[in-house]
Amino acid sequence: MDILSVIGWGGSALVVVSLLQTRILRLRALNLVGCLILTGFNAAIAVWPMVGMNAVLAVINVVHLWRLLRHRHDEEKFAVLGVDGADTYLSHVLDAHDKDIRRFNPGFVPTDSPYAFLVQRGERTVGVVLAHDAGAGRAQIDLDYVLPEYRDFTPGEFVYRRSDVFTDRGFRQVLASPRMRNSSRYLANVGFHPDGDRLVLDLQRARA
Repeated sequence: MDILSVIGWGGSALVVVSLLQTRILRLRALNLVGCLILTGFNAAIAVWPMVGMNAVLAVINVVHLWRLLRHRHDEEKFAVLGVDGADTYLSHVLDAHDKDIRRFNPGFVPTDSPYAFLVQRGERTVGVVLAHDAGAGRAQIDLDYVLPEYRDFTPGEFVYRRSDVFTDRGFRQVLASPRMRNSSRYLANVGFHPDGDRLVLDLQRARA
């Protein structure tokens, strides 16, 4: 197989792999790279209809990526809603994503958490945060879950950094769940730091 064929097959494989992604940003990025490769490949073999199609798809991916990245940290696109720990809709969300939640939070047992929050993007619920009072002005996170397709958008920052849902309840710090030790990159991006054997976030009011 010549190098040109390898490039063509590689580009096609990348497009297929992109469509298997659950994360929106990753899907668009991989699809863009695949379309660019196929644009070049089809231009090299003079298949102009395919050049046109892949070029248009590449532009569409660029536009979508621009929009996604532009609103990635836009608090107007997200809202944090406090709900009762026994709320029926909250229970539905937890049940609907139970398998994925347990995959990333082994040992998690749903309870009527005193502090429960839903992260909304428009009309869609994209995340859930459950917590309880650990004393001394600290909130212990029991669950911080985000739907797979929105994990590149760090919706947790809208709970911890851009809303006052914890400070309004008298908390000065948030303790990461021990189950989140494998989420060190996410926690660092949000602002958690080591404090002894725990990961802690110092809270500040988002609004005066």
